[in-house]
Amino acid sequence: MNLKLKKSSLLLTGLLLASGSVSANETIDICPNDLTKVAIQSVLETLLKDAQAEENGGFGFHMWATMVNRAGEVCAIAHSGEHTGDQWPGSRAISAQKANTANAFSLPGFALSSANLHQATQDGGSLYGLQESNPVDTSVAYAGSFDDYGTASDPMMGKKIGGINVFGGGLALYSSDGEIVGAVGVSGDSSCADHNIAWRVRHAGNFDYVPAGPSPTANDQIIYAGESDGGAAGFEHPDCGHTEKEVAAGLPETRSVETDMVAE
Repeated sequence: MNLKLKKSSLLLTGLLLASGSVSANETIDICPNDLTKVAIQSVLETLLKDAQAEENGGFGFHMWATMVNRAGEVCAIAHSGEHTGDQWPGSRAISAQKANTANAFSLPGFALSSANLHQATQDGGSLYGLQESNPVDTSVAYAGSFDDYGTASDPMMGKKIGGINVFGGGLALYSSDGEIVGAVGVSGDSSCADHNIAWRVRHAGNFDYVPAGPSPTANDQIIYAGESDGGAAGFEHPDCGHTEKEVAAGLPETRSVETDMVAE
């Protein structure tokens, strides 16, 4: 992790503590209070921009990112690029869907990324129809001014958008004590590149203490078709056809609970 990312992750931890969101013996709520929501949105934006600037495969397009808490409430929304509209406008809602999905179908002891759900939700799969089960609340997704999208004043803030998305880009968030605290969703490029960027964002934010998952590496890493040996069957995702697969193979490993939060 470079120094810039390390400072951002430490700042996010400090902001959560300052907001009163993190306290001993209580469930962590990563949604900020009114005093810290601008700062936390800024940190998410920094983490997203730094991750998007890396080689992730795909097209190198600008991105949206959304973070939700365990209740599915939107805590922060950000985009890369200088202006709103430098990204696919439709990817704002999709990033929130992906966050909702990873949060909704991950457990304290087992994480599922949105990428892990692809194969099982296809016709004939064991979870076919899941993607229709929790529709997006369009009154939340499309409310407010376009100029506020991706800012601390985004009208999705504090609301539950819902939605299920079954391709790469959504990852559950686990704190350093192993508690699941919500999820992050990223959208704006190929779904495989989205997954790689979300992985970088989560790692840089120190929320990747993943307890277990279906992948051969026992976490929620994307499983490309034909590569489930050693992992759970039925959780594969198509190759997007660029270099995303090679990038994924070199992403940072998820942390164990005993790992020092900032040691690299």
